[in-house]
Amino acid sequence: MAANLRDRVRRLLQRPGTANLSGYQRLLPAIKAAGDSLAGLPDEALPEVAAAADEAGFCAAGREAASRALGQRPYDTQLLGALVMMSGSIAEMETGEGKTLAGALAAAWYATRGRRVHVMAVNDYLAQRDAEWMGPVYRALGVSVGFLGQASEPTQRRAAYAAQVTYAPVSEIGFDVLRDRLRTSPDGPDGRVVPEPDVVLIDEADSVLIDEARVPLVLAGAAEAGSTDLRIAGIVRKLRRGLHYEADDEARNVQLTDAGARAAEAALGGIDLYGGAELDVLTRINLALHAQALLRRDVDYIVRDGRIELISSSRGRVAQLQRWPDGLHAAVEAKEGLTGSESGEVLDSITVESLVRRYPLVCGMTATAVTVGDELREFYGGLEVAVIAPNRPSVREDRPDQLYATLADKERAVAAEVLAVHATGRPVLIGTLDIAESERVAARLAVDGLPAVVLNAKNDAEEAAIISEAGTRGAITVSTQMAGRGTDIRLGGRLGDGGLVAGLGGLHVVGTGRHWTERIDHQLRGRAGRQGDPGSSVFFVSLQDDLVLSHPMGDGAGAAEPGPGGRVDDTRSRRAVRHAQRAAESANLEIHRNTFRYSTLIEEQRRVVLEHREQVLCGEAAITDLARRCPDRYRELAAEVAPGVLEESARQIVLYHLDRGWTEHLAVLAEIREGIHLRGLGHGPNPFIMTLDPLSEFHAEAVKRFRRLLEEAGEHSAATFETAEITTAGIDLDGADLNRPTATWTYVVQDNPFGISAVTAGRRLRHLLHDASG
Repeated sequence: MAANLRDRVRRLLQRPGTANLSGYQRLLPAIKAAGDSLAGLPDEALPEVAAAADEAGFCAAGREAASRALGQRPYDTQLLGALVMMSGSIAEMETGEGKTLAGALAAAWYATRGRRVHVMAVNDYLAQRDAEWMGPVYRALGVSVGFLGQASEPTQRRAAYAAQVTYAPVSEIGFDVLRDRLRTSPDGPDGRVVPEPDVVLIDEADSVLIDEARVPLVLAGAAEAGSTDLRIAGIVRKLRRGLHYEADDEARNVQLTDAGARAAEAALGGIDLYGGAELDVLTRINLALHAQALLRRDVDYIVRDGRIELISSSRGRVAQLQRWPDGLHAAVEAKEGLTGSESGEVLDSITVESLVRRYPLVCGMTATAVTVGDELREFYGGLEVAVIAPNRPSVREDRPDQLYATLADKERAVAAEVLAVHATGRPVLIGTLDIAESERVAARLAVDGLPAVVLNAKNDAEEAAIISEAGTRGAITVSTQMAGRGTDIRLGGRLGDGGLVAGLGGLHVVGTGRHWTERIDHQLRGRAGRQGDPGSSVFFVSLQDDLVLSHPMGDGAGAAEPGPGGRVDDTRSRRAVRHAQRAAESANLEIHRNTFRYSTLIEEQRRVVLEHREQVLCGEAAITDLARRCPDRYRELAAEVAPGVLEESARQIVLYHLDRGWTEHLAVLAEIREGIHLRGLGHGPNPFIMTLDPLSEFHAEAVKRFRRLLEEAGEHSAATFETAEITTAGIDLDGADLNRPTATWTYVVQDNPFGISAVTAGRRLRHLLHDASG
């Protein structure tokens, strides 16, 4: 009764996840009745029935299609999840509850209504796996399905997008959109690839819409061999924290002290870093300092085959095609003594948030969305979350956190826990925070005679095979991250002795520390106890964990004396852990908001440019404008060149200068943003206090510089039109110096490391005032 009253109050307050499912639940009897009538229907008649049916009738047809095609009859809970997505919301369904099939039924519903559906996955593997796995269901319902990935050729991409339902990684759809924005022909083999956006269904919705939305997707051109500044890296390597530099509490920013500046100036021959003439050197030192002090090998990145590969903080795996801004990336390469990777100018970029907001209808599924429900509403136009109860109640035992004073105490306790559980024959999954910890834990277990299989970013290609065995009797699996891996751990694994393992107590999950968001903790716990299976989970935390040290409560009180084995169990220590996680979540929310604030104005400017570009690409805007600007030249060429040839020549001229202008505008905005933050990181006793509002300064500069972008593109186009060689065969692009990059490359770039939000600056101010008063 109390729970029902609490739910009603939460619904009254419109809290995330409180959507009333009673309307969908009332459809379940109608779905069952409709399904009974489909049992004898021939296969070839099912698509017609599905296309003509209402929601209940379609769900019945979808259930029948899944039963025939996969031998899986969707549970009522899966149908409820599908109905939620069919209504344009996010369905929260626990791990192991069959989200993939529920999502396929929702996508097929939209397709049979004449809608075009893109199913966004977090990586190539899941896009291909789910498209192939669900393919028989789609075909049974008369719906075509395709998928594309990083290695897909243009013809394969066109074929995939031509299907009614297209599975693809979110990054690849974004890259295709960016490439389409630079097409110089509206159709044909060189024309646009991505159709007009319609419906997007997002798998792992919280990861895509919240975690990945903090970084933009980038299209670059004119790539050149990169260079690394080994001299600067060598100077910075000798600097010492606390003496030569300081970092802020979130370890997001680092700054030279007076002693550090003097040491760097002396090492560089006595220059004045802050005199104005050495701004470039100061920037390179700041970048090298960030790389040295804040970015950690086997935590933030790995070195493999002579290259830096970034680790996704939200998924614990290699982030394919991801890099930091060129200067910082080169600084990390110099830190590791590597040859510089290629670099080039940014032709265009788009945030995941802007990519998703292009679609008129957004829906999706995940196991953890309620805790970011307010953010989904804030950033995605009121997108709502509905929670689907599990098909079978969870019987997993979630033990309270085991808290220890030191990292060493914690890791000893983890080893003892694994040893005790392994002795019972139960499989154990150990979720670690980073690669270094995963390898350290596995090595310690090996010393204790407990061989473990390690799954981290260094061997994530073996993921499916490792996970398939993680539920077998006696298995010990160490993984850096389970979020977004898309594979359930089945008790018994491939041996099929699930009943035996269940009788022993099922899978035991051990977390070696709290993650930066509670959502990832829940995703790790959710690997045990799927579909009513037995299981258990426990997290081991230390007061020396990075999360706790990076986000202290700051009240000056110390922890209680540790007990035997370093165990800590006082109220304040537990509050410190909870505070640290909440503070980390708040910091990441502020990063998201900061990205949104900076990108909003750029997106509006991009919209104006793209509307003009569309008129040029598909209409007569180019020749009309050039005829107005250059009447004599136009009359001269019109007398000699066929109208179609002249129009196409004008189009290529204007498109080149429009794209060139936008590229240069983005470069200037990037310099402005970085420069504003570097000015904010002033030299002096309080280096982290912002002396200006970076966002307002950025907006003022961006608006001022954009005012003349289209006019300047027109002026440059007119100058080229006056002098370019245009014959009956068309324009000589090389002769007119209208060469575009011979190759383009794509990557995902981390946000500017120097971005300090007002919240962070304010927090730093409070700490400084506290220190001064103490």
